Amino acid sequence: MRKAMLRSGASAALAILLSSAGLLPAGAALAQQPDNAVLFGTRPGVEHASLSPDGSRIAFIAPHKGQGSTLYHVGIGEEAAPKAIYRVEGKPERLSRCDWVSNERLACRVYGVVDDGKEIVPFNRMIALNIDGSNPKLVSRRDNAATYGRAFYGGGVIDWLPDQGNEGEVMMQRYQLPDDRIGSLVGSREQGLTVERVNTSTLKATLVERPDPTAVEFITDGRGTVRIRGVSPRRGDGYNTGVTTYSYRLPGDKDWKRLSEHDSTQNSGFSPYAVDPVENVVYGFDKLNGRLALYKIALDGSLARTPVLNRKDVDVDGLVQIGRQQRPVGASFITDIREVVYFDPEISRLHKSLSKALPGKELVYIADTTSDEKKVLVWAGSDDSAGTYYLLDRTAKSMSPVLAVRPALEDVKLAEVKPIQYPAADGTMIPGYLTLPPGSNGKNLPAIVLPHGGPSARDEWGFDWLVQYFAAQGYAVLQPNFRGSSGYGDAWFQDNGFRSWKTAIGDVNDAGRWLVKQGIADPKQLGIVGWSYGGYAALQSAVVDQGLFKGVVAIAPVTDLDRLRAQTRRWSNRFLASDFIGGTDIAAEASPARHAQQIKVPVLLFHGGMDRNVHIDHSKMMASRLQSAGKPNRLITWDNLDHYLEDSEARITMLRTSDEWLKAAFAGKPVPTQ
Repeated sequence: MRKAMLRSGASAALAILLSSAGLLPAGAALAQQPDNAVLFGTRPGVEHASLSPDGSRIAFIAPHKGQGSTLYHVGIGEEAAPKAIYRVEGKPERLSRCDWVSNERLACRVYGVVDDGKEIVPFNRMIALNIDGSNPKLVSRRDNAATYGRAFYGGGVIDWLPDQGNEGEVMMQRYQLPDDRIGSLVGSREQGLTVERVNTSTLKATLVERPDPTAVEFITDGRGTVRIRGVSPRRGDGYNTGVTTYSYRLPGDKDWKRLSEHDSTQNSGFSPYAVDPVENVVYGFDKLNGRLALYKIALDGSLARTPVLNRKDVDVDGLVQIGRQQRPVGASFITDIREVVYFDPEISRLHKSLSKALPGKELVYIADTTSDEKKVLVWAGSDDSAGTYYLLDRTAKSMSPVLAVRPALEDVKLAEVKPIQYPAADGTMIPGYLTLPPGSNGKNLPAIVLPHGGPSARDEWGFDWLVQYFAAQGYAVLQPNFRGSSGYGDAWFQDNGFRSWKTAIGDVNDAGRWLVKQGIADPKQLGIVGWSYGGYAALQSAVVDQGLFKGVVAIAPVTDLDRLRAQTRRWSNRFLASDFIGGTDIAAEASPARHAQQIKVPVLLFHGGMDRNVHIDHSKMMASRLQSAGKPNRLITWDNLDHYLEDSEARITMLRTSDEWLKAAFAGKPVPTQ
């Protein structure tokens, strides 16, 4: 374990907090069964952390059994263990994040998926409660018997109102459904996205923006004033067009003026992200020479447009915002490792000092700050570190560790992840990441190609529990950012990994050939593992080249493109999704379930029954087709889990079974089908 050199040690309370992370339910399970499947399959000990406005307390979410989560808080300087104040059981409610409304109150996002009898649908809600667990309130709008329809989106906080002096009040965008209560003052036929100031303790709400059925987004200046509105009118048949038109307001004005138009199908046109009220500009992203770049546009009526950051090799794809005002201070991009360029000089100096104070932690981010930004919650990690939260006191010039994200791995030697390039069949150099087992000579190893999901995604350098597990089990792991991946511009993305599947799958297979040619992989012990689109790529790779990989593991895979298209038939993005996937001609040749007879190696499938991203029918169809073709296969399912299998026991089973399955396949032994 590489330890940071800090200017001062942790206080007694902070030391308690750090050790307490290892005493949470997940940590306790690890102590009972310390094998690699448990070490890496168990959910992180800390899933989200935030700092109170005055810096006196830290709140964090830790896993409970199954998909459940528990919200804890602890006082800085208090000789007490973290206190549990709220818990959800994951059936179906789960916690994604909790942030401070005030020094005494927190707001949490609760989400989940449910089966409505016709299909699996997502939902999210906002709840608020005091730090002693009292006065819990649902701050999302409540549906009732007179409401038309259902609101899956429970709204979100768009401004924490840090300068308003209203304890417990936030500004939210919430969706209002028509409510036909005849003769009642509270009934309304109005429908659409609204903006309201909401008191999270009393639920008293003050309307800021009236319901707009075409509105999809509002952006404030971080000081309680709405400055940007996005509207996306639907087609005459009710389906989305993928185009959002943005408008802005001059300071002190109520009239909307046109700002830009963004087309999500091409990811083109200026898309606003955050307003800087001091400079009176909006920051956002647009294309420059086929790659995303960060711009700022003046909101003074001139719409003067200034480039802030662009690259000739990769997209600039992240805006860095800090503090309770969420002020924009920098932008990020990924070459080999994600880098941040700060255009705020003070924060730039702070980041440089943090990087020096945390040697070996190549990734350093500001997770949260106090209202005055004098105390900072810092997250730092790397490829061989799952990360640690630190509390920085800028006035006292001291920093102390407070929370380990995966405490059970703190003293475990993890594998290093190295950026590499390998040649595709046409000579194009494909970027990726190679992870070798710790202490290995890197030669003649069992190996795995691990294509990422998406397909509109890419892998990036850092800790990955799936990669680290296989490395710990002795495998070399190669993660290719094949053509069809995002992050490298339009030319690299092509028509995405479905429509351009031949190129994408070719690059994935070339990753396996490169491992063999370099002498890294034993050709008799080369497998492929993937999740979601990565699972699709794993299966389709085995269809295209039957002799390359000796075993396939596909987690929640797409197996039939027409079936994937059919999943969207009741949703407003139906035609956008269909265009993204491609036509029936592509589906006929690019769906692995239709070519199961061409797969010559054992296939292991995992899937959750509540997966709305990729319905479980995909894996059931694949298993059935493989069975009919006489191909060895096994399907493992969990009725109540979704696409991400966020259950420690399920992940442990998945890891252990995958390793056993691949090793049996490599050895030419019969693979267990039950």
